[in-house]
This record gives sequence, structure tokens and C-alpha cells, in this order.
Amino acid sequence: MLENIKFDEQGLVPAIVQDAKTNKVLMLAYMNKEAYEKTIETKETWFYSRSRKELWHKGATSGNKQTVVNMTLDCDGDTLLISVLPHGPACHTGKESCFFTPIIETKKDSHDVIHRIIDTIEHRRNFPEEGAYTTYLFDEGIDKVLKKVGEEASEVIIGAKNNDRDEIKWEVADLVYHTLVLLNMTNVSIDDIKDVLYERHIEKKGDLNE
Repeated sequence: MLENIKFDEQGLVPAIVQDAKTNKVLMLAYMNKEAYEKTIETKETWFYSRSRKELWHKGATSGNKQTVVNMTLDCDGDTLLISVLPHGPACHTGKESCFFTPIIETKKDSHDVIHRIIDTIEHRRNFPEEGAYTTYLFDEGIDKVLKKVGEEASEVIIGAKNNDRDEIKWEVADLVYHTLVLLNMTNVSIDDIKDVLYERHIEKKGDLNE
């Protein structure tokens, strides 16, 4: 694949890094051939610093390394897209992503809300907070959560029968939340669910008409 990459006159190619779970863009950096080869070899991101004129291993100092899941070359061969599992913030400021300064905002940044809720649920499980609803559910146990899942599923059905769009939105959101708590309690990850959906629907040539 190396021969297909079009490095610029400085011997560099831009690399866009995104979170493999949420698809959120984390950072933009540059690779030379050595950084590319080290990334392939170690399955962790390596880049070339244009300001310091040297190779750098992401997270070598901060501990915020990035485990590579996928690497893709664009149609022109001059940009890399790298999907990673981040082990900490991508930005040197401590932010999750380097892209946090809004210029145009026409929609809420809710694309990773599911994973943010999953992280909150896991945090409540490990560090209970008095008065928090999620902590209450963990204290009550799986029977309480199963009851809530059943109740919310029934509310979704009622909302759909009433053709009430607002009711459907709210009740489906409640159902999703309680289902995420249930998944945590049963040690099933959202990635497990994604894998099943992918195998059932995407690998079958994208047939969603089952």
C-alpha cells in the first residue's frame, strides 16, 4: 500500500484520526514514510512533527495513546483516515478532540450521545453517586431494570398507536437508556450489538428488508 500513497514535496501525507466507536474526528496530523511504517508495525499512531522536524509517538509522554483499528487511503491517494481506540484525550489542551471551536452550528452535537451515556452508566456502576437515578437502578438490581424496559416498551407501543410523534421520541429515548443500563448489567457491549446488526444487515449486501 505504501507505493499508492502520494506524499507531498516534504514527504508528508495528512492523516485524519477519528474515534472508531463514535466516528468523531479527533485530530489532524501528518505522517512521513517512517511514521506510516511504525503505525502499521505497532498498531499505534505515529506522526511527523512539522514544527519540531521529528517523529513522534502519540501518547508516548502523556499516556494518551491511540490503538489503530482501521486505516484507509482516500480516492486520490493523498490523505489517510485512521480509526482508533483513544486511551485519553487527543488534544494537547486536554480536550477529547482538537476540533472544539465552533464556527457554524446549526445542529446539536449529539452524534456520540449514546457512547457518552454508556460511559456515564459505567462510571455510575464503578463510582455510585447518591441521588443519581442510574445509581438507584444499580442498587435495585436487574429485576427493576427489566421492569423498566418492559414499561418503556409498552409506552412506545401506546405512543405509536396514538401516532404521537413527541410521545414516541420521549418513550423510545427512555427505552434506549434503560436498555443501555441492562446491557451494562449483563456485560453486553454496544459493539456486540453493532456487530450483530452488521452481520445481519450490512454483510448481506445491505439488505434491510427482512
